[in-house]
Amino acid sequence: MNNTMLIARREYLEQIRGKAFRLSTVGLPALFAVIIGVGYLSSLGLGSGKHLVIASSNTALATEVRDHLHSDKGRKGNVDLVTEMTPESRAALIEKMRAKTVDGVLWIETPAGAVPSASYISQAAGDFMTTGRLRNALNDGLVHEKLTGSGMKQGDADAVVTGIEIETFQVKKDSVVKSNAQASFWKGYVMAILLSMTTLIYGMNVARSIIQEKTSRIFEVMLATVKPSDMLAGKLIGVGAVGLTQIVIWVVAAAVIVATPFAAAMLTGDFAIHFSWTEGILFPVYFVLGYLLYSSLFAGLAATCETEQELQMYMPLAAAPTWLSFAMIVLIINDSNSIWSMLASFFPPTAPIVMFLRMASEIPPAWQFAVSIGLLLLSIWATLWFSSRLYRVGILMYGKRATLPELLRWLRYS
Repeated sequence: MNNTMLIARREYLEQIRGKAFRLSTVGLPALFAVIIGVGYLSSLGLGSGKHLVIASSNTALATEVRDHLHSDKGRKGNVDLVTEMTPESRAALIEKMRAKTVDGVLWIETPAGAVPSASYISQAAGDFMTTGRLRNALNDGLVHEKLTGSGMKQGDADAVVTGIEIETFQVKKDSVVKSNAQASFWKGYVMAILLSMTTLIYGMNVARSIIQEKTSRIFEVMLATVKPSDMLAGKLIGVGAVGLTQIVIWVVAAAVIVATPFAAAMLTGDFAIHFSWTEGILFPVYFVLGYLLYSSLFAGLAATCETEQELQMYMPLAAAPTWLSFAMIVLIINDSNSIWSMLASFFPPTAPIVMFLRMASEIPPAWQFAVSIGLLLLSIWATLWFSSRLYRVGILMYGKRATLPELLRWLRYS
């Protein structure tokens, strides 16, 4: 046990002191902070300052569209009305755009007894923000104009155009709480991404460490005083501790970023994201179990490889369960208690990710957590048994490709 902890300490300190750890630990939160800040600042006043022209023979409809655009306080601009709908006036407006005195023209055709049609003319082909604003303004203005024209009061017409918001609630054991499907989706998605990313990265770190020490022949010196099982256990513990350290730093950094005004403006109101104690407790549990499962598998594979390039060929096999988990994300979020969602949360390679996708929608029963964790522990034991036997023989094998019959002989030797 003492040798195991010595190796774990060596692996932990070696990676903690490395430049890659410092850059990824500090750089990733900093990058997200910059992305959130730039996204927030660039969205302020997006699409404002434009000089638009609304051309329509229906003055009431054009006025409604203009009033709707002016009601958007975050995007100010000049909006003119043109009621002359002739080819000459259209050509004159296009010339103004060429002269850059007008940014865009919304041309609304209103034939008698038919639904109006519209086209937007501008110099920028990718100005989808303005196009979206105009579409909403036109649709709302059309409905408002029809309602007030049929005798409905102005206030009632405004209420109909604004629409009705549907509040969503979730029934729990002791209470009924407000919920938000979009926020739940992104919460589960981000946690699953973080879990899968760190699990695969640190699992591969264990494999690369074995490859590097195998090619440098340092194993031959270490095996004089340390058992192969102690070396493998020390690597798993040391690298896993590095992963937990990095996640803790990221969580603290995320809490600081969320507390800033930029992030608070994006995560308030209907899009507020809340985490339960269950999620906070189970996240490190599933990280450790998922890490042990993948890292022990990678350790056995690395012992059979001669180079990192050969090890990279196994990456698609390792990533396949992750792809499968995210391929089921829509099914899991919409029906977290379906038979497929439940089976995927019991299948050890996909259990860590799927369980968090399920928890984002609804906390599963306690017995399902027990089954999921129990199967993960059983699979970890089986993988460690298999990988440790490959590891004992494979780390001393050089210049010979490990075929399937060769691997079976290694299992018998160990």
